[in-house]
Amino acid sequence: MIIKVWGCRGSLPSPGPENNIYGGNTSCVQVSYKNICIILDGGSGIQRLGKYLEPGFTEIHILLTHLHIDHTMGLGFFQPLYDPNVTVHLWGPSSTVEPLLNRLRRYFSPPLFPVRMNDLPNHPIIHEIDNSDFEIGELKIKSSYICHPGATLGYRIDDGECVFTYLPDHEPALGSANFPFDPEWTSGFELARNADLLFHDGEYTEEEYQSRVGWGHSSIDGAIDFARLCGVRKLCVFHHDPLNSDKKLEEIFDTSMETKNPQFIVELCKEGATYTLGGGE
Repeated sequence: MIIKVWGCRGSLPSPGPENNIYGGNTSCVQVSYKNICIILDGGSGIQRLGKYLEPGFTEIHILLTHLHIDHTMGLGFFQPLYDPNVTVHLWGPSSTVEPLLNRLRRYFSPPLFPVRMNDLPNHPIIHEIDNSDFEIGELKIKSSYICHPGATLGYRIDDGECVFTYLPDHEPALGSANFPFDPEWTSGFELARNADLLFHDGEYTEEEYQSRVGWGHSSIDGAIDFARLCGVRKLCVFHHDPLNSDKKLEEIFDTSMETKNPQFIVELCKEGATYTLGGGE
């Protein structure tokens, strides 16, 4: 299983020379396994992914964690949607308020976007999911609701050998009275338990988080605590604050690493980075 990062910035694209190392595009991650192409979220990074996607894919699966604009803003610019030879599946969270199709159509309509979903060569196939277990080819996928405002899912992808967990917008400390010491009632625990690779929200410093409880995001300290509780092998901190430059991100990260001293691999997610799971990895 190969995981490539096309965008790991949170909330708002933030291009600029001060962000060249970790990137300015919002959430978009590609998972490749044999002839399967899965895309996690449709943030601004999906535009570039579509431009450079390897030829030959006739079926693409886009798994949306939620419909906040930083996770969907790139969908209309994803070139395979305009290729009549490609079938695109859109997976996303079920809601008691409105069907997923209607919520997606709100984006694919003026004044937000000039092209309506019905105008695409192939109407995307819509899948509503919740606390679900399903398969795409040989990959086993588990989705669960997690702590973040609105209907929001996290994903666990298992190829039979390795596990990748994706929790880009997540506040694990919110649901448990005894976080990070007890997994009971800890949001996302079953998704991340013993994962080989975890992408997890780490937007704030610990000081910033104290004034933003309930906003749906985590500090880097909290991400490390969550990863330790879940017994993950490697943590990649995701959803970087758009106000933080590369230098600032590294300063915050170094402070957290010194404070928490994790006994597993932790790094800042970087746009363009590729991770290979399996085959001795």
